Amino acid sequence: MNQTFTDLAARIDHTLLRPDATEAQVAQLCQEAARARFASVCVPPCYVRFAAEQLSGSGVPVCTVVGFPLGYQITKVKFFETHQALADGATEIDMVINVAAFKSGRLTEVQDEIGQLAELCHVKKAILKVIIETALLTDEEIITACNLCESAGADFVKTSTGFASRGASVEDIALMRRHLPAHMRIKAAGGIRTRTAALALVMAGADRLGSSNSLALLEENDTLGS
Repeated sequence: MNQTFTDLAARIDHTLLRPDATEAQVAQLCQEAARARFASVCVPPCYVRFAAEQLSGSGVPVCTVVGFPLGYQITKVKFFETHQALADGATEIDMVINVAAFKSGRLTEVQDEIGQLAELCHVKKAILKVIIETALLTDEEIITACNLCESAGADFVKTSTGFASRGASVEDIALMRRHLPAHMRIKAAGGIRTRTAALALVMAGADRLGSSNSLALLEENDTLGS
């Protein structure tokens, strides 16, 4: 696959979700995203308004996380988080499913939660990505989670938070792609550190990549601004 600098950048959510992230680092993240034309910046909820101001007029959207990183907040809390993030300027929401409820067999509850957030996002012209945390799931559970996301109206299924024992794998992406319809998109995240790894995930079926190492993914074979 011949991915140009621009093609690959347009697939990447330039991410900074460390608990010690500073305002200056978020400002730098936004500057880098505007230069490279990344798909979005993904920042903690407390920085959404700031990032939206930094990126005003750039065309780069702001993404944030909800129920992050463990997913076991109750639905009302996730709904409020999403509502506030959208009001602050986010247009993409990466929400963690309630893995505890999922593992307990409360699938209707999980689907209903995704559906409520999907409806809210779509009313606000925003995108919902659902993090299923593949590291904690069997292959059968990954397929079930994908089916729930599809039925609930999510836009993307995302592999990982980056806070579990591992992140995205080619095998997870290929499995998800086989069991999702063409209109459902996939985001790979967690542990994507090289251009080779990024391209392998794209080849397997990932439409979007989440990385805190985004510039290195581009610069392995290309130079920023060349």
